Amino acid sequence: MEQLLTTHSLPALFGLSFLASTLVPIGSEWLLVTLLLKHHDPALAVGVATVGNWLGACTTYAIGMWGGPFLVRRVLRIDEATERRADRLYGRYGSWSLLFSWLPVIGDPLCLVGGILRVRFIRFSLLVGSGKLARYAFIAWITVRGM
Repeated sequence: MEQLLTTHSLPALFGLSFLASTLVPIGSEWLLVTLLLKHHDPALAVGVATVGNWLGACTTYAIGMWGGPFLVRRVLRIDEATERRADRLYGRYGSWSLLFSWLPVIGDPLCLVGGILRVRFIRFSLLVGSGKLARYAFIAWITVRGM
């Protein structure tokens, strides 16, 4: 496992971050922390994790924009109750709620709702990217500070 992380650490972080933001209910933070503890460059690791997670969110946005109920329920596995919670949050705070797309459980449905409601992609990208960058940067800061 250690050799795998040494040779494929950043691609693994990218892939895990992407999947964590789309289809698979997993977290990517543990790998970021592991890489930082192994003295990887924090800025590079945060950047790779952020881009992977952002691209996963863009995939969910695209499914919301162009996908149907089959993709939402079967592929993303977002149930109606979770989608309603995201709708309420979105209704209350508008597109600014996309800053919270990094939150577990509610984050993916927020990106989905952004696509369904046809939020302009540049606005979506800035809000989602900022939230995800802030989360990974905070985790990296805490990890590096604790070392």
